[in-house]
Amino acid sequence: MYRLLATTRSRPGLSQPAAMMAETDADKLRFIEEVTADVAAVQERVLAEILSRNADAEYLSTRCGGATDRATFRAKVPMVTYEDLQPYILRIAHGDRSPILSGSGYPVSELLTSSGAGDRKLIPVVDDDHDRHHRLHSLVGAVVNQYVPGLDKGSGLYFLFVKSETTTPGGLPARTILTRIFTSDGVWKLPYNPRRGLTSPAAAVVCEDTFQSMYTQMLCGLCHRHSVLRVGAAFASGVLRAIRFFQRNWPQLAADIDAGTITDRVTDHVLRQALAGVLTQPDPDLARVVRSEGSKADDGADMAGIIARLWPNTKYVHAVATGSMAHYVPALNHYSGGLPIVSTAYFSSECSVGINLRPMCDPSEVSYTVMPNMAYFEFLPTDDDDATASATSQLVELAGVEVGREYELVVTTYSGLCRYRVGDVLRVTGFHNTAPQLRFVRRRNAVLSVESDKTDEVELQRAVDRASAALLRPLGAAVADYTARTCAETVPGHYVVYWELQLPLGAADVVVDGGDVLDRCCLEMEEALSSVYRQSRVADGTVGPLEIRVVRPGTFEELADHAVARGASVGQYKVPRCVTAPPDIELLDSRVVSNHFSPALPKWVPG
Repeated sequence: MYRLLATTRSRPGLSQPAAMMAETDADKLRFIEEVTADVAAVQERVLAEILSRNADAEYLSTRCGGATDRATFRAKVPMVTYEDLQPYILRIAHGDRSPILSGSGYPVSELLTSSGAGDRKLIPVVDDDHDRHHRLHSLVGAVVNQYVPGLDKGSGLYFLFVKSETTTPGGLPARTILTRIFTSDGVWKLPYNPRRGLTSPAAAVVCEDTFQSMYTQMLCGLCHRHSVLRVGAAFASGVLRAIRFFQRNWPQLAADIDAGTITDRVTDHVLRQALAGVLTQPDPDLARVVRSEGSKADDGADMAGIIARLWPNTKYVHAVATGSMAHYVPALNHYSGGLPIVSTAYFSSECSVGINLRPMCDPSEVSYTVMPNMAYFEFLPTDDDDATASATSQLVELAGVEVGREYELVVTTYSGLCRYRVGDVLRVTGFHNTAPQLRFVRRRNAVLSVESDKTDEVELQRAVDRASAALLRPLGAAVADYTARTCAETVPGHYVVYWELQLPLGAADVVVDGGDVLDRCCLEMEEALSSVYRQSRVADGTVGPLEIRVVRPGTFEELADHAVARGASVGQYKVPRCVTAPPDIELLDSRVVSNHFSPALPKWVPG
């Protein structure tokens, strides 16, 4: 990405960005080894810094009485959720400039918005938070360069989109982290160099019209196709969205390239100026490539490997492909021709967390090594029942986590969030030196439940994958996307799973219209769910047969557009695996083309 570099340990005589530029990859890798050598000591220092700088903040002072020692903090400060802190955050948003969460020397400079739809969370940010974010980002580059040398000799095609910045009633900017990066003076003052930086000009990324933004980014990427060494987006779904855009719009792209002109559908004058500098003359050879690849989709031919053919020097696909994004890995492998899928770092709106020190590993093996200088990290064990797992006394410090166990992440940040439940459930897979390595498992409370049954997004994904592999893949079909909900309109209630299918020519008659393939998919999913679910179906009769509702092609893009219209960021949107918002359910149900139910009871044996 654009190189916005800063550091938390400047060299004498250099500004922070200059100091970071002066550091070599060897310096950065050495720093990783140093900071992970004794995480307990680093965490003790980090907590002392946070408590000292925020001691006069209302939130801490009313609980700790000015004390800044760890023992008082652990005894007096409770674990909280966003809802607990929301009244304080709203005061900040409405203009209260007293030290509320952060200390008087570190006022809140802006609010970062979460990436979801609906009522987005507002996360306070202080100025030096950005230094920590950029610091982690620079370390990522050093790690990746070990595995893929020469990336500085080419460019990256990243499909990135930002939400418009808003201002709170108190005058603070409220925006996503991507919006902040791409609207900063640092980015706009950098020269556009599509052969060494990003192929997309900054104007394309910040354009609020999704079509014009995507069209410009795709066209620039095609015009510089031989310079592209990596293709990516914030999430795996974003890369697939770009491929579908190419499939729908390749005739116009080819026509513009062939004529050396720009379609009238791009009306933004800044974008047209940017494209005029890229599309300087007709390029019939490139137009032939675009038509050749695009026509394969129209002819029903296999689009396997299209990323590698359009951008033949691509070394890897860069996107988050863990958690709920894991569903898209088979499709990414298909379209990329088996290129490595790289997830490099674990960032959240609340703070930066860690780095993947093995970036070329399979997405199913991705773990992030915690950088202990980013925040004070604690972990809530999830093994116990939810009713008892909320006790603050159960929190485990970073150095005390155990391999194989799952925890919810709890952070105390420099910006004043104290013992804040992030909502991410993580599994400890190992250690690098003394730093835990964490694998993202799921979001807390993302479950389906009728009665005593509880199905989280990991179990749901496992069930979808099992049914797809057993019954759809032999027919050349696949589940392109899915979500689910609990249906309480029937007695007993049951699970409804919405599937958008990817079907080869002629397969619709077999999969959807005729036979019992999708009915059997329902039963196959039920067989993959927990014993509690199967007992509820078989013995208790408290859960009805699972239902698959097939929706028409393009439904999940409509769902994304619907979320964006309600405030979600295009680039950061993730399909919810459990859908609850009435407008979303109404949209999905209006696009259903067929309904299918489990034809039998799943297997269940007492005990």
